[in-house]
Amino acid sequence: MPSRLLSLIALLCLSSALHAQSEAHARYQISAGYDFLSNSFNGVPGSRQPLNGWDAAVAVPFWHSLRFKADVSAYRGTNLGAKQDAFFIMAGWQYNWRFRRESFFVEGLAGDGGLNRYWGPNQTTGETASFATFVGGGLDTPLARHIAFRVEGGYQYSYFCLVSSKQTGLVPYRIPGLPTNFGRISSGLVWKF
Repeated sequence: MPSRLLSLIALLCLSSALHAQSEAHARYQISAGYDFLSNSFNGVPGSRQPLNGWDAAVAVPFWHSLRFKADVSAYRGTNLGAKQDAFFIMAGWQYNWRFRRESFFVEGLAGDGGLNRYWGPNQTTGETASFATFVGGGLDTPLARHIAFRVEGGYQYSYFCLVSSKQTGLVPYRIPGLPTNFGRISSGLVWKF
């Protein structure tokens, strides 16, 4: 899977670079880096563990300083005896503005999140898909002509439930304190071309 994603990004870069030569004002962005999620998905009060992961995104110009952004992030960790393997694919809008050398941005994304099957406390069965949103912003500081260091953060929402097996099939249920609200912080590099 990672090799397919890297091949797709490389192909997108090549086609975007050729298109960017014809439009000098277009600023495409490809970013990747470390990601930190404030809690695990089964992190009930008294047993909260943050998750570490990675984040990659592609932003293409749309209109003036508004960009369409596609974002992929993944997290891994263990809490309450269960592995947490989460994967999010989201898309939305990013608005940039420059102040001297730095570039500030705000963004709003929505999409889908996925988790491994036995993510609940003590490896209880849980739902493997959820709607997810992210609202946040960040700062890009240039390091070289086309490379910048990015720091971003914000609020992420996802609603994963546990499931119980009944005669009628799998029935979702929530235990008190199961998190839906997360803080997300990431840092990494951005290639602007």
